[in-house]
Amino acid sequence: MLKETEIDALIVRMFDEIRFTREPAGLYDPLRYMIQIGGKRIRPRLCLTAYSFFSERFDEGILSPATALEIFHSFTLMHDDIMDRSPLRRGVPTVWKKWNEDTAILSGDVMLIDAYQRICKAPQAVLDRVLELFSRTAAQVCDGQQYDMDFESETEVPMAGYNKMIGLKTAVLLACSAAMGAIIGGASRTESDAFYNYGYQLGMAFQVADDYLDAFGDEKVFGKPIGGDIVNGKKSWLTVRTLEKTPDKAAFLAAFALPADTPEQKAAKIAAVKEIYLACGVDADAKAEIVRFTDRALEAVSGIGFGPLKTEVLRRFAEKLVGRAK
Repeated sequence: MLKETEIDALIVRMFDEIRFTREPAGLYDPLRYMIQIGGKRIRPRLCLTAYSFFSERFDEGILSPATALEIFHSFTLMHDDIMDRSPLRRGVPTVWKKWNEDTAILSGDVMLIDAYQRICKAPQAVLDRVLELFSRTAAQVCDGQQYDMDFESETEVPMAGYNKMIGLKTAVLLACSAAMGAIIGGASRTESDAFYNYGYQLGMAFQVADDYLDAFGDEKVFGKPIGGDIVNGKKSWLTVRTLEKTPDKAAFLAAFALPADTPEQKAAKIAAVKEIYLACGVDADAKAEIVRFTDRALEAVSGIGFGPLKTEVLRRFAEKLVGRAK
């Protein structure tokens, strides 16, 4: 299998070589912008890592589908930023802020189409399975986004409901990435299922970590303003856990409902909510949950017979993904 540094180099080359249609520029410039601002490329990296467990032939049959996963993810971010009114993504203006909402919607649609075109370059022998997996995942991500929006109008959300939402919105795409790489590489059904579960549990850990970092992270590292979920009244893992634990729900809901129209109001609201988070100890609870989901991810691939070296690769992948919040 390829070394992690070799996969890193392959990722860089893949995205350096991406070319989108030049005209009309108003449609395709945002696509180039989204790819250029980068990111961790988690999903294609996981796809290629899983693939490397079973094959060393890195041709268009794996590289195009792996690239498609990132392009699809970028499409979801472009639309999510509109719905969340997020001004920054990875430390730079979001597409809807840099251009406008209409452009962000249409350019996002083109990204989705482009992703499908790349998925269709998977080897013919497994194309049906790959397309079915990707299409099911794409629909599930939309389901998760709708649940996320529905939660904004609900006073309380049960943890089971929240976990279902992040499972759909975030975890299934990581699961798809891992399973897709394994399938294209020639894995057995048992092996690809194990990779799917690994990716799913890791995706759960990643989302809890993202929720934690939204409140307690460093904006320069996180890439977007801290406290965005609080300002926008979005339910996060921290919010749900606080409502489970706090002895004074009314006080927490009052803090969560504070106005955030000015910079001063935003700062006051974030400070008030975070004070209750800390008083309830949900920061520590979130870190424990991240560890729990990460352990479950590693358990999913522990009995497949990969051996210690390959298992260590998956452990390091998980640590790099969520270690920043542990």
